[in-house]
Amino acid sequence: MPAATQTTLFAEQALLPGGWAKNVAVDVSADGRITRVESNAEREGRAIAVLLPSPTNLHSHAFQRAMAGMSERRGPEPRDTFWTWRQIMFRFLDVLRPEDVEAIAAFVQMEMLEAGYSAVAEFHYLHHQPGGVPYASLGELSERIVAAAQTTGIGLTLLPVFYQYGGLDGRPLTQGQVRFGNDFERFARLHQEAGKALQVLPKDAVLGVAPHSLRAVSTHDLEQVVDYAGNGPVHMHLAEQVAEVDEVLASLNQRPVDWLLDNHDVNGRWCLIHCTQMTEQETVRLAQSGAVAGLCPITESSLGDGIFDGVRYLDNGGRFGVGSDSNIRISLSEELRTLEYSQRLRDKCRASVATTDRSTGRVLFDGAVAGGSQAAGRASGSVSKGQFADLIALDGTAIDLEGRMGDDVLDAFIFAGDDRLVSEVWSAGRHVVTGGRHIRGEEIRNRYRATMKALRERL
Repeated sequence: MPAATQTTLFAEQALLPGGWAKNVAVDVSADGRITRVESNAEREGRAIAVLLPSPTNLHSHAFQRAMAGMSERRGPEPRDTFWTWRQIMFRFLDVLRPEDVEAIAAFVQMEMLEAGYSAVAEFHYLHHQPGGVPYASLGELSERIVAAAQTTGIGLTLLPVFYQYGGLDGRPLTQGQVRFGNDFERFARLHQEAGKALQVLPKDAVLGVAPHSLRAVSTHDLEQVVDYAGNGPVHMHLAEQVAEVDEVLASLNQRPVDWLLDNHDVNGRWCLIHCTQMTEQETVRLAQSGAVAGLCPITESSLGDGIFDGVRYLDNGGRFGVGSDSNIRISLSEELRTLEYSQRLRDKCRASVATTDRSTGRVLFDGAVAGGSQAAGRASGSVSKGQFADLIALDGTAIDLEGRMGDDVLDAFIFAGDDRLVSEVWSAGRHVVTGGRHIRGEEIRNRYRATMKALRERL
């Protein structure tokens, strides 16, 4: 892993907590923290055209990156859905080995860094061998995610997933799901092993918990897992699919978001993933809770989940971030663009989330940065003293940024350009992307190619 180094950056323009500023000097210490931010400064250090805070990718299932492009054929069912896709995923699981998981995770983390994410919250639910037998080391696959982060230098919030049942009726896990399953006692031990594994990473690494969903965890054990998390982040899938909502209604007599808000102290520690199936009331209540809505617009489009009610949610003060979920495509700019365009298509409007003082791109980017750091429990989210130096530099020579200033930069990045505008990325001061490429990219790509060749032979 590259180490953080003491450095000074000088940006012609930078997005600071108070807005855009010119001629900004930023000092970063050897422990990865920002120690000085000075506007209208004298030129010194490494010159940058545009400096931005970097978001955290708040929701990833790393192993699913190797499935990208494998699920676009019609199956035997009359209509393909999320549920038929899930069966493909379960079959794919049967061929994955620990070394595959590590190689895939390193590759997808590299792609995230090159897209402009400095950190990732890994919703890690692949725990055991095919057939459900634990590895000799219960935390084997958590250790592989950590090893990947050692290679890439990405900031890691590790979220071991608690997964008990195949549904709210307590039915047993199916063949693919058994690699996820634990009772609470074994999950607690697995969580402890994951915490030990994280100790090899720098101090910006975070441990949280992830009760998978209301359909996969009993109401009693959900309480235990949330208590067990202490002050750490709690992530959970919620209200993603119509069939899921119907199952919760039939079993708990409430819709998922209403039930969770009525039965738990949902606050700023929580990140609730998807929430594409909410009523107007649930949308307002979730917005007012202080929790983060974890949105994954590319995956939600791919799986036909539905459209998050973003305009109403933001109008009520809601916090959000973005993640890449199934990792079918890793693109920060495209996640934000897809989120906005989904609102426009539904409401037949333009600039749906813009305000009188912030452009569409600015609202989206500010939200993703603030919500991502909150959801990950990460001391980042702004270019300010004391924060981890999670930073992006954009390529000032790019045609799409020619002559752009202020919010116009973010609008061009998200709606006219793409992630190729990202030239440099720092994760807690670790300079992991330069010239648009990861510093260990060739090594990581070669290992991934070999892994994919071996997987194709096993499938």
